[in-house]
Amino acid sequence: MKKLLILAMAIIIISSCSTLKKTAGGDYGSPKVKQELKDDNTFRITLYSQDNTYGYTEKNPIMVGGNSEGPINERRFLNALSGPNGEKIEYYRMGSCCLFKTKNSAWGGMLDKYNITYTGLKKNLIIYINMYDSDTLKVPVGLKLRYVLNSQTMGTN
Repeated sequence: MKKLLILAMAIIIISSCSTLKKTAGGDYGSPKVKQELKDDNTFRITLYSQDNTYGYTEKNPIMVGGNSEGPINERRFLNALSGPNGEKIEYYRMGSCCLFKTKNSAWGGMLDKYNITYTGLKKNLIIYINMYDSDTLKVPVGLKLRYVLNSQTMGTN
């Protein structure tokens, strides 16, 4: 009887959590692009996104990859960014949301939401990051790189 009660409680908890969580609505294709480091704490990014939704919606998150290195990869991405005029950004993790399917985790994945601010910003930015899948990194619209790259390696996409 006790085992049956525990099983029933587990089913209720699991089903209630999944119905309360916002889902990302799909499979991102589980890409596995190898990321390049500028230094131990910063990714080397060479592209600026032209897509206004890139990173700003759960349907189009930034895919930093890494699974076990996922949390540090999220920070490596954010550490590469600055405000549009070179302002130092500040960020904090707001929590996880948005369940999605991925081949890079047996249980599926959840996106992490980050609040970004910098001096002069009127409304804080919310960035969605996927630490399970890894795709080509780009700077989201409205932000810049914190460091300068050789002009031959820079591009837009």
